[in-house]
Amino acid sequence: MCLLVNDKVLEAIARFRFIKWLIRMPFSIWEYSAKLARFNLGSLGSGFAVMLSLLGCSQETTSTAGQAAPPKLGTVSVLGAISGEQQAQLEAALVPFETETGIEVIYEGTDAFTTLLPVRIDSNDAPDIAMFPQPGLMRSLAEEGALVPLENVLTREELAQYYPESWIELSEVGDQVYGIWYRAAVKSLMWYVPEEFAKGNYAPPETWDEMLALSDRMVADGKTPWCLGLESGNSSGWPGTDWIEEIVLRQSGPEYYDDWVEHQVPFNAPQIQEAFETFGQIVRSPGYVWGGKTGALSIPWGDSIGGLFGKNPNCLMHRQGNFASGFFPADVVPGKDVDFFPTPDINPDYKNALLVAGDIFSMVNDTPEARKLMAYLATPTPHEIWAAEGGFLSANKQVDLSVYPDVISRKEAALLTEADIVRFDGSDLMPGAVGTGTFWSGVMDFVAGASAQKSTDKIEFYWPKATEQETP
Repeated sequence: MCLLVNDKVLEAIARFRFIKWLIRMPFSIWEYSAKLARFNLGSLGSGFAVMLSLLGCSQETTSTAGQAAPPKLGTVSVLGAISGEQQAQLEAALVPFETETGIEVIYEGTDAFTTLLPVRIDSNDAPDIAMFPQPGLMRSLAEEGALVPLENVLTREELAQYYPESWIELSEVGDQVYGIWYRAAVKSLMWYVPEEFAKGNYAPPETWDEMLALSDRMVADGKTPWCLGLESGNSSGWPGTDWIEEIVLRQSGPEYYDDWVEHQVPFNAPQIQEAFETFGQIVRSPGYVWGGKTGALSIPWGDSIGGLFGKNPNCLMHRQGNFASGFFPADVVPGKDVDFFPTPDINPDYKNALLVAGDIFSMVNDTPEARKLMAYLATPTPHEIWAAEGGFLSANKQVDLSVYPDVISRKEAALLTEADIVRFDGSDLMPGAVGTGTFWSGVMDFVAGASAQKSTDKIEFYWPKATEQETP
């Protein structure tokens, strides 16, 4: 039986990008209806529920001839860095907001986001909301007074209903909160194959010392503990910067980590040299890394995790973020054929720390429509819609873990909300000359044989002076 629908629903169905999104869906509308039911269909509003029912009607159902669509109740513009398939997924997550409010969201994706946004702001052509791929530019613009504090939309107490305090702190500039986190990434993951661990009677370690002891056992058993690939064309070395950041955070703590990222302490400080040496415990220990330093320097980063798999794997452990799943062999079942343990603690004073990345929304123009969209983005609904499709994690603690399509994603999402210490990828927050330049090359120099002091001295020497500072 077909349900009668109102004009608002008919207009939403007619929108091109929603139709395009539906066509792209790899499952039937009935399967999608079941997915929506898992995370409270009622929260999406009756209009969207009716929309799904309408799509099951026969073509005999028609609307009143010549019936005019209701006037739009405003628009809100969003500028971000995602495009293509990911843009379609984002726009799908915004459909319930448009349906319920009548406000049209106009999203513009560009790979020149960090250059374009400041120019648009300076020329009085700013979007209402910006979706930052990392918080460095957000902080700079907030300090300049170009962004609107979130208190105009949600109080800190209201935001705390959705996000852990560690994530709220990441969106602060001074004593004001400026952003709402959306898509997140977990970097603090050590991947392994459970079957191979069972063969050797190995257990995932909880501390760095236990991990070194486990690596020694594996070498003694004739196995290679680690795969590591640093080759990435002009970006070679970046996977090693993640290792260094993990170690600084766990050895010296979050406050020192912040000072290091902001260059309040020099890059060649003793604590940073110690972090390089700790990384050397992995990459320089005989028998630890598949192919030795030559392999580490020459193996493409996306290929290196493949060494975990096969009848005779090249290695037994690999450190990489959640996006490593995109490089698993097609027949690998997450949670069964591959699993992970969090990066082990080093200093017991800084336990349960997490290195992350992610996208954060901030308001540029204070309009009623922008406020409503920001409030919607804090709710679990837009997070759960994308999460159900895979390839998406959220730090929103109200997101139902059952919407994630596999056990690995659920475990990763749990880490995001349960970590006591959360810090953003450091190289993404440093000046580009360092974070996407000398830090990368410095890691390559170190792995090739340069001392920790020489490697960090070089990075410190090329850190831009105050007059040369650039946006990360």
